[in-house]
Amino acid sequence: YRKGQIIITMKIAIVGSRKYDNKIKIKEFIFKCKELFGDNLEIVSGGCKYGADKFAKQSAAELDLKYVEFPPAHFSHNQYCIREAYNYSKPYAVWHYFERNKEIAEYSDMIVGFIPEGVKSNGTINTLNHAEKFNKKVIIIN
Repeated sequence: YRKGQIIITMKIAIVGSRKYDNKIKIKEFIFKCKELFGDNLEIVSGGCKYGADKFAKQSAAELDLKYVEFPPAHFSHNQYCIREAYNYSKPYAVWHYFERNKEIAEYSDMIVGFIPEGVKSNGTINTLNHAEKFNKKVIIIN
């Protein structure tokens, strides 16, 4: 960093179906993003233990990238959470997922939805809809 130099972090959210199982496609996409943005890339996820979120987290770690997540409020706080600990460990409520989806869309510069062909992924679509309302770049990959 030099005086007067601006460093911009590109925050790319990887969201998608819990049924998404093409780890290689996600890793290749993240690798291409790393080639474009280098160390200024941050991968954002919803923190689900399955599907696209899981592979985004694994790929970010394997590629030594900055990684943050927005788990729903009824999950436990962890080292990757961007929000403070008091926002977590709440009683379960389905709307926590939709609140989290909006936060991901608002925080990220680009939202990439990984949805397998023929799978209805309401949470992913909800996140992408929020992203469009915030005028964020949206990409859908099957």
